[in-house]
Formats: sequence, C-alpha cells, structure tokens
Amino acid sequence: MTLDWADLVGLTGSTLVVTAFAYSNMANRINFVLFNAMNLLGAIFLAVSLTVHFNLSSMALEAVWGAVALFGLGKALWKKDKI
Repeated sequence: MTLDWADLVGLTGSTLVVTAFAYSNMANRINFVLFNAMNLLGAIFLAVSLTVHFNLSSMALEAVWGAVALFGLGKALWKKDKI
C-alpha cells in the first residue's frame, strides 16, 4: 500500500478530529477556541483529501462538520472578546 499526499493530508485531518474528540472527553474544562479550531482544520484537511479521492457522503459530512466548527469557533472568539 502506498500513500499519496492526499492520503497523508486526510490522515492528518482525521487525527485532528479524533484528538479534538478525545480532548473534549478528557479535559476538565474545554478551551472552545482550541476544540473548534482543531475540528475546523481537521474538516478542511479531510475535504482537501476528498478532492482527490472523492466520496460524496464524506464530503457532505466534512462540509457540515466544518460549518459547525466555524460557527463554534466564531462563538468562542466572540465570547472571549466580551470577557
């Protein structure tokens, strides 16, 4: 099995998303900027990978995942500004 650049980018994205999920379950207090930034970056990396190895359902998932993460990141940054 050989990995191309798209596989490596996708694996990096998957690692970011899974690490964010693990962090949210292990941390006593969640840094929502970090959590959402990791999810957004992971979704972007996975979407880039999917432009080479396309799968419609996975691309739809990454679009929604990225949109939710972007919303959460904006909300976290907005709250941080107000504190």
